[in-house]
Amino acid sequence: MIIDRIALLLLIVGGLNWGSIGLFQFDIVAWIFGGQAALMSRIVYVAVALCALWCEDCHELGCVAHSLELCS
Repeated sequence: MIIDRIALLLLIVGGLNWGSIGLFQFDIVAWIFGGQAALMSRIVYVAVALCALWCEDCHELGCVAHSLELCS
C-alpha cells in the first residue's frame, strides 16, 4: 500500500535526521527549512511522528513488511 511506503520513507528521513543530531549536533530538517520553529520544519516533525504511530500500528499487524515484500 502506498501509505505504508510513504510512512516508511518518512521514518527513514526522521531516523537519519536524529542520527545527524546525535552525532553532529546538526538538524538537517531545520537547516533545510530555516530553523526548528519554522512552519515547514514543524510539519515535517509532526509528519514523522504520525508515521511512527502508523508504522507501529501496522507493524503489529505485519502489514508494512508484507506490503513492501520485505518478509519472505
